[in-house]
Amino acid sequence: MDEETITRLMREVALGNLPVEEAVTRLRHLPFEAVDAAAKLDHHRPLRQGHPEFIYAAGKAPEQVADLMVSMAAAHHAALATRASQEAADALRARLPEATYDAVSRILSVGGPLPLPPQERLKLGVLCAGTSDLPVAEEAAQVAEFLGHPVSRFYDVGVAGLHRLLDQMPVLEESQVLIVIAGMDGVLPSVVGGLFGTPVIAVPTSVGYGASFSGLAPLLTMLNSCAAGLTVVNIDNGFGAALAAHRIGRAFRKIRKNRLK
Repeated sequence: MDEETITRLMREVALGNLPVEEAVTRLRHLPFEAVDAAAKLDHHRPLRQGHPEFIYAAGKAPEQVADLMVSMAAAHHAALATRASQEAADALRARLPEATYDAVSRILSVGGPLPLPPQERLKLGVLCAGTSDLPVAEEAAQVAEFLGHPVSRFYDVGVAGLHRLLDQMPVLEESQVLIVIAGMDGVLPSVVGGLFGTPVIAVPTSVGYGASFSGLAPLLTMLNSCAAGLTVVNIDNGFGAALAAHRIGRAFRKIRKNRLK
């Protein structure tokens, strides 16, 4: 339930085209819906943040994930879960056969992409240093695409072979936000941040040998980047990077609105 839907609903009531009782029925699950004793879906989130609630599937039973996804899809005509297992995907497909599951990113979704105002749509570039970073990169890319943003992928462009990145510079210049994912020493976001003036969202991954400390070393590298102004999200948090980019798009829309006043 987003702002546009509620506005349209109220207009229909005001014009006498929709009975008040029907409008109340459609709004019944605002602001949240208790799906079971342990889970409450936040249906007000599109009004506050410009996107629906997403399901974090890790740690949840497959049937619980399916219950949440079915309820979310019924309310918003689309739903997405991150860190979903094959078992959760099977449980959901038994009820919604149109659901899709990607084993690399562990993204489970129904419907999408979400409708996005053109003023908020961003050209996103998702880069990862090595092929081992693909699960996190694809989580970021697929969540961004579900939100309605076009995504260009630039994979295996780490600093061990810097020419691979430099070869992509003309295409990278077209991106409005760059999500840069790296494990090991975590240097790639600093390099990208030094080459481009667009917003850079850095994502450390847990990929690496012992002294990477499961992603702590690249996280510290990114936090200490000499390329000023990088945004750094949590280790392996491709989802958070996509949402950070989405918020930038919403800020662009507000700026454009203010310019028109």
